Amino acid sequence: MKLPVRLAALAAAALVATACTPQTSSNSASDTDDKSGTLRVWLFQEVGNTPKEKVVDSAVTAFTKAHKGTKVDVEYIPIDTRAQRVKAAFNDPGSAPDLMEYGNTDTAGYVHDGGLLDVTDEFGAWPEAKDTDPTARASVTVDGKVYGAPFYVGVRALYYRTDVFEELGLAVPKTLAELATAARTIRAAEPGLYGLVVGGAYTYGAMPFVWANGGELAVGKNGTYTSGIDSAAARKGIEEYTSLFSADNCPPAKCAGMGGNDTVTAFAAGKAGMAIGGDFSHTAVEAGAVKGKYAVVPLPGVTAGSIAPAFAGGNNIGVLKSTSHRTLAVELMEALASKKTQASLFDAMGFLPTFTDVRDQAAAKEPFVKPFVQTLAAGTEFVPASPAWSQIDSQLVLPTMLQEVISGRKSVTAASTDAAKKMNDAFGSAG
Repeated sequence: MKLPVRLAALAAAALVATACTPQTSSNSASDTDDKSGTLRVWLFQEVGNTPKEKVVDSAVTAFTKAHKGTKVDVEYIPIDTRAQRVKAAFNDPGSAPDLMEYGNTDTAGYVHDGGLLDVTDEFGAWPEAKDTDPTARASVTVDGKVYGAPFYVGVRALYYRTDVFEELGLAVPKTLAELATAARTIRAAEPGLYGLVVGGAYTYGAMPFVWANGGELAVGKNGTYTSGIDSAAARKGIEEYTSLFSADNCPPAKCAGMGGNDTVTAFAAGKAGMAIGGDFSHTAVEAGAVKGKYAVVPLPGVTAGSIAPAFAGGNNIGVLKSTSHRTLAVELMEALASKKTQASLFDAMGFLPTFTDVRDQAAAKEPFVKPFVQTLAAGTEFVPASPAWSQIDSQLVLPTMLQEVISGRKSVTAASTDAAKKMNDAFGSAG
C-alpha cells in the first residue's frame, strides 16, 4: 500500500503563516485545539517495563521542554484488558486519553468505531515518515487514510538448537519439507524433545505455511473481503502445518492447545529442537536453558532459498478523535514514534524499529536481528484491513479450525470450509 500523497502545495502566504506546520483536516470530534495543558497517554505495560518507561520519560521530557505550558501524563495499561479500556474511552471522550498505543491488527476496528483521528496530512508532512517500512505504513492505513504512526514491528523466524543439530549431523532446513524431516529426525533420536514445537492455538505460527504455499487469509476488493482460507493453496498449507501434530514430532495431546508463548517457553526450557519465535522472543530465550546453544534463521519456504512470508505484527501509536489538543497530540505521537525513540526502544526492549534505516543500524549492532530483517525484506503479510478481523480473532476462528483438524474431528476441507463461512459472516456483518 502506498503512502497517501500530500495535498497540493499550500500558497506561499499560508506556508509563512503556518511556519512549516502542516495544515490539518477538521476531522476531530472536538471543537478546540488547545496549545497548552495536560496530554494523557496510554501505553502498554510490558513484562519488565522499566526500560520502556525510561525511554518514554526521556522523549516526554524533551517534548515538554520544547512546548512551554504543556504536561504529559503517561499511564501504562495491561495489554489483556485493553479492549475494555479502549471501548470505554471511545464511548466516553471525557475519560479518553489524547493518544494511545494499540496493536496493529486493531487499526481497522478502531477506525470503524470512530475512535482514531485521521492524520494523513501530518504523516505525509513528517520528514521521517519517508523511511517507514511499507508494511508498517500499511498497518496504520485504512481506505487510503493514515490513523497513527507505527511504533515497532515484530516478525517470526526459526529458532533451532545448534548443539542438537551438530550432534545429529543435521543441516539447517532450506525448505518446509526439510523442516518437517529434521523435526521428525530430532524426535526419533531424542524422544524427550519435540522436534519442532508447534501450537494449535498459534495462528501466526501456522499462517506462514499457508502463505508459503500461495494461500491467503482473505482477498479484498474495494474494501470488501472474502475469506481465502478454504482455497486449494491455503488447504495445502494447513495440511502441512497440522501434519506436524503427531507422535513423531509434537503429540496432539501436548501441543494442540499451545499458543505462541507456550512454544517459545518450551524451546527456551530446552524441550524442543526447533521453534517458530519472534524477534521479541529473543530475551526470553536468552534467559532460558538454551542460552549459547541456539541460532536463528528465516523460516524457509516451499522452495530452497525462499523465505516463508511472516505475519508483520507490532504496535502503533494513534491520536484519539476526541482529543482537544490535536496539534500537540500529533506532535507527541511523532516524538514517541520517532527514529530516536525507536532506536532507544530497540536498545532497551529489543523492539524492531519500523524505519528501514534505523532497523539496518540495529541489525549491524546486534547480530540476532539479521534473520528477522531478512524475513521482513523478503516480504510479509498482514491481516485484512477490516473491522471484522477483531471479531474473527476474538471468536478464535482460525485456532478452532486448526484444532478440529489436529484432533481428527474434521478434515482439512471441512474445517477450512467452516472457518471460511464464519469469516465471511463476520466480513458481511462489518459492512
